[in-house]
Amino acid sequence: MVFLGIGLGMDVFSVSVSRGVITHESGVNYTLISALSFGIFQAGMPVLGWLSGLEIQAIVSAFAPWIAFLLLLIIGLKMIYESFMLEEDEFEFNYRELFILSIATSIDAFAVGVSFALLDLSIWLPVLIIGVLSFIMSIGGSYLGERIGHIFENRAEALGGVILIIIGLKILLENTAL
Repeated sequence: MVFLGIGLGMDVFSVSVSRGVITHESGVNYTLISALSFGIFQAGMPVLGWLSGLEIQAIVSAFAPWIAFLLLLIIGLKMIYESFMLEEDEFEFNYRELFILSIATSIDAFAVGVSFALLDLSIWLPVLIIGVLSFIMSIGGSYLGERIGHIFENRAEALGGVILIIIGLKILLENTAL
């Protein structure tokens, strides 16, 4: 179960690094709110998948990679655009963006929940492990991003956008036959 939690948390870690790069002076509050959001969504989505079971398995497996890719692409392009329009110190916390990132990084956790339902396995211990590990990995990713953010000077947000787009492409390529 720990490896499953780590696997699902890798996208959270990567997104947190990219966000940490551009929010290196936003403080602990942003890091904790983000980690809570990612942890809650990573833990909640398997439960939703488990509860839905067979009913929506076909829909989830067919469209989830595309939904995650499109959400990450839109946010990534927005970050790249804003990196050329805003000064480095103009970062503003955006709950809507965090919500979209939380959904995009947890869609695969939904599919895991569906799998657990199909296998008739209990979801509660895996959900606890997934949520806690995602929370920890988000904090670690934000911390790492904050530490390396100065290296990229005023193009850190563009780098974060590129990273999000790459994560979206990775999700798409790993889960579809293009």
